[in-house]
Amino acid sequence: MKKPYCRSSTWLGLILLLITLSNIANAHESQPGVVDITQLDEQRYQVVWKAPIYYGKPHPAQLELPDAWEEIAPASTFASKDAHITTKIVAVDKTQFNGATLRFPRLEKTITDVLVRTVFTDGSEFTYIASPTRPSVTLRGERSWHQAGAEYVALGLHHILLGIDHLLFVLGLMLIVKTKLALLKTITSFTLAHSITLGLATLGLASVPLPPLNATIALSILFLGPEIIKARRGQPSWTIHYPWIVAFGFGLLHGFGFASGLTTTGMPKAELPLALLSFNIGVELGQIGFVGLALAMLWAFNTLNVRWPEWVSWIPGYLVGSLGAYWTIQRTVILAGGL
Repeated sequence: MKKPYCRSSTWLGLILLLITLSNIANAHESQPGVVDITQLDEQRYQVVWKAPIYYGKPHPAQLELPDAWEEIAPASTFASKDAHITTKIVAVDKTQFNGATLRFPRLEKTITDVLVRTVFTDGSEFTYIASPTRPSVTLRGERSWHQAGAEYVALGLHHILLGIDHLLFVLGLMLIVKTKLALLKTITSFTLAHSITLGLATLGLASVPLPPLNATIALSILFLGPEIIKARRGQPSWTIHYPWIVAFGFGLLHGFGFASGLTTTGMPKAELPLALLSFNIGVELGQIGFVGLALAMLWAFNTLNVRWPEWVSWIPGYLVGSLGAYWTIQRTVILAGGL
């Protein structure tokens, strides 16, 4: 007797989960490095390089200052539980500042960005972003609003695409909903919720400590695993009937996670509205792209009449639950170690 075959969206969970598994190590809130350059007087600047802990080790990227910047005091180094902090005092001729390039060797071997902030004695502030694909910044002084906005959009896009846990949560929701309308309501609810808490956290109106937040985000993924299995069995549940409400509730938590990629930057107050809007646009573009890719793959497989063995349809729920359990345990251990 022939084995039964399924032609539903079960391939969606399987294929995308395999992609997720190949990037399992990236499923964490990747904190950016930060360089603060503060003008002390006409020619002296304090440079503070905060290199985040990267997978439990010192960050591999290094800060390389321009040759024309002269160190005039011994560097000091301090190690905290979250970062290695190096402070230098340098002498810079005023003609050697604008146009100077800071480089970050080995940043291209990581998944983190570096934010460079300059603060001058006249109160003006400027922020620049280095990334693994562009591991250097050129200090330009004033920049146009669209240049600044484009950098924050890129930061938001980078943050969501490397936030595999956020994408896996979205995938879990897609595996539960049954209709296009339900999918639209669910994704819209998740977007609205994380936009609210992203804004509150960025404006300093609300905050959640990162270690327990990360553990709770992992727990939200663990929660979806059994719900996917229930949906596959045709069993009723509150989540299956009202997925948009669940998406909204957990979306509030995920919004604080998104905010961690922005609140660590110490952005200039004058740039705050632009940074918040642009970063959120970047996050939404990444999320829309992910959902669009999943739907396009689903359409392609259905059009090609691809068929899976019936047992394959059970795999996504168990994989989502297993990954959620793994991350929950991992992050709880990290949380307990920091107490």
